[in-house]
Formats: sequence, structure tokens, C-alpha cells
Amino acid sequence: MRRGGPSVLGIVLAGGEGKRLMPLTADRAKPAVTFGGTYRLVDFVLSNLVNGDILRICVLTQYKSHSLDRHVTTTWRMSSLLGNYVTPVPAQQRLGPRWYLGSADAILQSLNLIYDERPEYVAVFGADHVYRMDPRQMLSQHIESGAGVTVAGIRVPRAESSSFGVITPGSDGRTVERFLEKPADPPGLADAPDCVFASMGNYIFTTKALVEALQRDAEDEDSVHDMGGSILPQLTERGEAHLYDFSTNHVPGETSRDQGYWRDVGTLDAYYDAHMDLIAERPAFNLYNRQWPIYTHSGQLSPARFNAGGIASESIISAGCLIRGQVTRSVLSPGVVVDPGAVVQGSVLHDNVHIGRGAVVRGAVLDKNVEVPPGATIGVNPGRDAELYTVSKGGVIALGKGQLVP
Repeated sequence: MRRGGPSVLGIVLAGGEGKRLMPLTADRAKPAVTFGGTYRLVDFVLSNLVNGDILRICVLTQYKSHSLDRHVTTTWRMSSLLGNYVTPVPAQQRLGPRWYLGSADAILQSLNLIYDERPEYVAVFGADHVYRMDPRQMLSQHIESGAGVTVAGIRVPRAESSSFGVITPGSDGRTVERFLEKPADPPGLADAPDCVFASMGNYIFTTKALVEALQRDAEDEDSVHDMGGSILPQLTERGEAHLYDFSTNHVPGETSRDQGYWRDVGTLDAYYDAHMDLIAERPAFNLYNRQWPIYTHSGQLSPARFNAGGIASESIISAGCLIRGQVTRSVLSPGVVVDPGAVVQGSVLHDNVHIGRGAVVRGAVLDKNVEVPPGATIGVNPGRDAELYTVSKGGVIALGKGQLVP
């Protein structure tokens, strides 16, 4: 925080493997997956923290972290003169020759970061969600309440509760009565029986409460050593957990459409749908909010170019693209080439994808460096696609990094 305000250390949990997002996570950690053309998923949480004046941030990494480490190191350079930093912190095995057992164990093994910085509060945020949030508003509520931990929650349909940690608020609307990790049949909310409060994976702790909770958890041999599965239930039982309702959060420049927008893009279908949210005339999530920007670095590339009758509509076209075919309702990352006669519809193409002459790509996500040969088709023959590629429950076709196309 700025001089004179409370001291806050940001810890971003970025070690997730992201199995449900395969094949996009076959070669990289989930927070390093490209999103929206030029961004990485980790850019959203880091932008929120930095825009909210939390300027000392540790990014805890583990699974296939090279791409993520490189992005954070080369993109997120803060002012060392003011003592600010964003730094990747790999698994250090400080408590013995073992990797992290869970997200709580990751912080336990990194307590040296907290002891060195000596903050009053610690903001522990997840690294793989798409949203805008001003963390200062959540911090203000946390300080005012005197809670040990405040967890950000968002209303979701009760039918989706098995994918989230579920928060049951007390009669005051703030105290957390119960915290259930991915329950099958939780109770609905009093004012909305078909909804529950889902944890966003964002927590603000009073430092003393966090350290003591981690130490108690480490002594519990039956614990799964997870923030949602262990630490939040523990502090809830002690009456130290409070809820922050994300719907009350406002950021400068927000629209009526994207206020309160939050997406967990943990599956191919959710990842694809979140991209489709970007390209409407009135997008559900507005990437162009200059008052609360999402920061990234996309390299030194020439502007996108359209030749040979190439056209694009209802799409995001990044720098360095060369469009000679037809692109509709799609998101193209830097360096994508679409040759004459090629058709790209409702697709997400990552860096340096090449669509050959006369090829057709529909409803697909192609990771970087995929080359679609002239005349080839993806998304045209469902039976053939299922034999050759990953196909999600919702029918999204996904090709991994550099995957060959017959």
C-alpha cells in the first residue's frame, strides 16, 4: 500500500496444474495460459493488486513454471527505488525434501517472505480467474471487522456448488457460519434458495491469524493442507472468518455490463465462453477500460494487416497478425496468419498459429505454433475431430502447443 496506509503483502497462488484445461496446460502452468489475445491469466490478478496499491507481491509457482516465471520476470517490473516488486517464488523445500502438499503448505513453506516483509495484512489471491476487483475495498472491510480472515464471495447457481468452496453467511451477512469445500448439496441462501456464495479464492488475512492457522494446520496429520479445504474451515470454526460480497465492489471505468464479472476459466468450455464474452458489441467483460487497465507485455510487433480481401468481424485481432481470409467471432493472439480462402469462425487462436489456404476452423482453441495445412478442416466433422483432438463436453475442440494437424 501507499505510504501512510496499512502494510500489505500480496501472495498469489500460481502453482496449479490445471488438469481440466488440458491440452493448454500440458506445457505450462494454468496461470501462464494465454487469454484475450495478449494477456496471461496471471495478469488479471496482478493488475488488480497493483491498481489497488498492493505493490509488493510474491507469486508462488510450482507446476511447469518456466513460462510463468519468464512472463512475470520480464513483464512485471516495479520500482525498486520505492521497494516495490512482483517476484516469482519457486517451491523451495524449506521444510524438507518435498514439494507443496497444498496451497496452505505452499504458504507455510514460504513464511520467510512474510517474516522478512513483516506486513500487517496478507492478501492471498488465486492466479487463474478473469475479473476486475479493487482489493482496497475488501481490505477496508477486513480492517473494520477485526476478522482473522475475510474471504471474497460471489453468488453462483446452487447447481454449480460442487466446483467451488461454498460460504454460508450468518444472520449479519458478514460472519461465515460454515465453509464447505466443493459440496454436492449445500443449503441455498435465505434470500435466494437457488444460489450459494462461492469462494473466489481471494483472502485477506491479519498476519498473526494467518501464521497461527498455518502452524496449527501443519500439526494436523489428517489435513489436506489447502486454503479452502483446511484453513478457511478452521478459522470459520473459531469465529474468525468474514465474507466480502464481491457484488459490492466497484472499479473506476466499469460498465453496467461488466460490474461484478468474474469467471473461473478452469475448463475448456469456461475458457472458451469467457472469450466469447469479450467480442460482443457490448462485451460482458470490457478489456478496454483505461481507468483500471489489465497490464501485460506482448512484444515489439507490427500492427495487424489485412490483405487479399481478408476481413474480420466481431473479433479481437492482435498485433502482428496477417489476415487474408475470413475471421468472425474469434480472438487472435499475436502473429496469427490466416491465408486466402481460409475461414475461422468462433475460435481462439494463440500466438503464431497458421491457418493454411482454404482451411476451415470452427469452434476451436488452438494453442501456439499450431499449423493447419491448406484445405484441412477442424470443427466440420465431429467424428473425425473426436478421434484426432481433445473435445470438451460442450463441443469445444482443443489442440495443444505445436500439435500436428493431418
